[in-house]
Amino acid sequence: MLGVGQQARQAAQTLASTDTQVKNNALLRIAEALLERADWLKGENAKDLAAGRAKGLDEAMLDRLTLTDKTIAGMAEGVRQVAGLADPVGTITDLNYRPSGIQVGKMRVPLGVVGIIFESRPNVTVDAAALCLKSGNAAILRGGSEAIHSNQAIAACVKEGLEAAGLPSACVQVVETTDRAAVGELLRMSQYVDIIVPRGGKGLIERVSAESRIPVIKHLDGICHVYIDDQADIGKAVKVAVNAKTHRYGVCNAMETLLVAEGIAADVLPLLAEAYTAKGVELRGCDQARAILPACKPATEEDWGTEYLAPILAIRVVPDVEAAITHINTYGSHHTDAIITENYTRARVFLREVDSSSVMVNASTRFADGFEYGFGAEIGISTDKIHARGPVGLEGLTTQKFIVLGDGHIRQ
Repeated sequence: MLGVGQQARQAAQTLASTDTQVKNNALLRIAEALLERADWLKGENAKDLAAGRAKGLDEAMLDRLTLTDKTIAGMAEGVRQVAGLADPVGTITDLNYRPSGIQVGKMRVPLGVVGIIFESRPNVTVDAAALCLKSGNAAILRGGSEAIHSNQAIAACVKEGLEAAGLPSACVQVVETTDRAAVGELLRMSQYVDIIVPRGGKGLIERVSAESRIPVIKHLDGICHVYIDDQADIGKAVKVAVNAKTHRYGVCNAMETLLVAEGIAADVLPLLAEAYTAKGVELRGCDQARAILPACKPATEEDWGTEYLAPILAIRVVPDVEAAITHINTYGSHHTDAIITENYTRARVFLREVDSSSVMVNASTRFADGFEYGFGAEIGISTDKIHARGPVGLEGLTTQKFIVLGDGHIRQ
């Protein structure tokens, strides 16, 4: 691992001064390699899926692990989008003259070496590689043992792109060992690694946060809410609330708790219950919700703070938007929350007062994603408030330094 760190530091120095076009050439070649080798990628992925089923991985985990023609095409498109984005490195902003005559501004620069520790989702390998490469950072990627064949296959495509562009293969290194001790070593390599990004289950992220000697960009839970206001369009409300929960279950931006204003609950909840029941979603509600939906199971206090990642939904009827905001800020995980309303003033209040990394009006929480936000991909989602918040794309993988321009100026 120390050798990996040393090579990454050297590669980061090369990348920091690499021309944008060279980085883009590497990205475009990576995208081509993914498509050209799609059948091989699926074959390697099949080995991981077979092993995962043998180990008894649940369906949500297997879903995140699976590579299909569609997901591979999406990965390639994400890489191409990153190539098409503006390069943040070297951008100068806020350049102003001071009374002394000097000019003071800020320049965007890479973080350096980014360590990414992730589980199950092999697409993270290429997303992380693309974003780190375009933002001028070297990457050390350590995937979970359940995706070892998939990750190594994707790494081969990344290496092909790097070498085609004349860049060191050490710009992106995928750790080959599945030994958990490698994670501990990575978390201690503060002399080589500048930032750690964990992507996976709560247990992984808690471990990384507790053990890392390096700053961490993270989110622990995705307890996302949709609040249906009593001035909502019912058609919009049903469409958004069903999508937010059932589009995919095992993802961090899926809705876990539905909040409904008491003035509209009797009208909208039966429609939603019919849609959810048809899709096999288990409903757990407060007393008011159960009075409208007798088949609904009783919700406990624990339900309000649970990320199910499964076809289970907690439902609570609340008096108004302020009560919804209070519930979200009390039980939520500062990830993604949405309001459905036609009332502009209430929408503005919700946007201002909900303390989450993404806050939405009349849109599904499933849009909280780097690809959907136009980043091409994301390195992860941050619910922290320092450095980066929300989906972390290119800008989130850079920092700023002050620059001063003078012409022989001295301080008097």
